[in-house]
Amino acid sequence: MVVTIDGPAGAGKSTVSKSLAQKLGFLYLDTGALYRALAYALREEQVNFEEERELLSFLGEITIELFRKDMGLGVRVRGEEVEDKIRSEEIGALASRISKIPAVRERLLPVQRQASDMGDIIAEGRDMGTVVFPWAEVKFFLDASVEERVRRRVRELIMRGEKEVDQNAIAESIIKRDRQDMERGIAPLKPHPEAIIIDTSYLSVEEVVKNMLSYIKMLRRAD
Repeated sequence: MVVTIDGPAGAGKSTVSKSLAQKLGFLYLDTGALYRALAYALREEQVNFEEERELLSFLGEITIELFRKDMGLGVRVRGEEVEDKIRSEEIGALASRISKIPAVRERLLPVQRQASDMGDIIAEGRDMGTVVFPWAEVKFFLDASVEERVRRRVRELIMRGEKEVDQNAIAESIIKRDRQDMERGIAPLKPHPEAIIIDTSYLSVEEVVKNMLSYIKMLRRAD
């Protein structure tokens, strides 16, 4: 079974997806980590992704793969696990920029789809229900106000040990990324017509997960 959870940055996708996967015994797929991992590799190898020939050469020889890690799926680039190196604002912004490039999305699409061969999955991202897994049995789209998403991001960074957090810069980054994701020509951020849309602004993680579980159980009974 494939359950997709799409939505903008800060809507609660990661936390909710992990919790839902744990309760259902599903694997958790963070597809954004694939784009971040590729962005990390581009930066480390100083690839000029705006130069088509250089980018295509890089995409043709780079190895990027998913692997089982606990109850989720981790990412390796050239055999290196990179989870602890891809969560900065800088890498996130770069991942958003390269996600607009058709060749990048084409390169990562089969990697993402292979996850469904590993078992039941909760797939989190921005185009899971619309492009990667349009046949998914259940599709969700999480949203939240910009103010709430900024607050969550600030809290997340502080919990990670960041000592200096610029709230205004984070707000600007989120608004810019929203615009980039929604206006890109390929696979723009939008809910699938069949998606269940949930505004998480005033809901706890537990409340969101409970709503999702109720819907999934209802669907299973109907089948």
